[in-house]
Amino acid sequence: MKDSTKGYLLAFLSVLSVSNVYIFSKAALNEINLFQFGLLWFGFGLIWILIYAKYRDCYKKIKSLSSKNIIKLIQIGLFEVGGTYFFYMAIDTISDPSTTSFLGNISPIILIVFSFLFLKEKFSVLTIFGMILALLGAIIISTKGLFSFDFFIDGVQYLIFSSLIFGVNGVLIKKNIKDIPPIILTINRSAFMFLFSFFAFLYTNQTLNISNTAFWNTFIGSVLGPFLTVVTGYLSLKYILVSQKAIIGSTKGIFVVIGSYLYFGNLPNNSIITGGLMTIAGVFIISYYSFVIQKIKQKS
Repeated sequence: MKDSTKGYLLAFLSVLSVSNVYIFSKAALNEINLFQFGLLWFGFGLIWILIYAKYRDCYKKIKSLSSKNIIKLIQIGLFEVGGTYFFYMAIDTISDPSTTSFLGNISPIILIVFSFLFLKEKFSVLTIFGMILALLGAIIISTKGLFSFDFFIDGVQYLIFSSLIFGVNGVLIKKNIKDIPPIILTINRSAFMFLFSFFAFLYTNQTLNISNTAFWNTFIGSVLGPFLTVVTGYLSLKYILVSQKAIIGSTKGIFVVIGSYLYFGNLPNNSIITGGLMTIAGVFIISYYSFVIQKIKQKS
């Protein structure tokens, strides 16, 4: 099998995995509260990623981290807690996970803007067009197609908070990715989220007396989300460009719609489908332009 084929298959598996995160997390949050969910979701996820890190012999890299990089990991971890908390608040609040997925496409746009402001990265007219298209799609979805700010879907505010925090965090990660390996960043995220969920669980006097369906939805989701999505995503980058992975990733919303229909029997209305397709098209344009630029740089 060609390396590029391996990369595409791994990227596609990553997209399927992250698409199902929306489905299984929503199913679990329909039965349990956010802190019960977080304790199980990130507890299991941390176990899977630690086993994988042991298999990949990554613990030597953790021991060799400088005190400066440890401080950076703490900063990144705190931003991860804020962004992830608001992300799952959005999933919990918005009734249809496909809507949440489509609206989540504003996150890469905010990261691009922050990269321009803080990292001095440049983007083209085509990138700007893709950003505008994706933002218009998000507005159509979040205002229920009525273009009135009196009709915002409840939960949109959490996605905006999450995207802003992840945008800042994305800049931090970009600045430090050469010094801190991705596997350590993944462990760091799961560890911070588990600790936050654990202390919040204790503080709010929650119990783990939950239904079997809630447990299994959380268990399966922890394999797909904190573990399989990240691992397959990173592995795909060994064989294909980041922009190629992003192009495949732009189709995520389509799979969430299919999964939402199969699992919950929900189909989004026309305005959400229209806005969703616009956000996908916008992200696709941005990703494709990045792919073309990378190819030109490789040839020169």
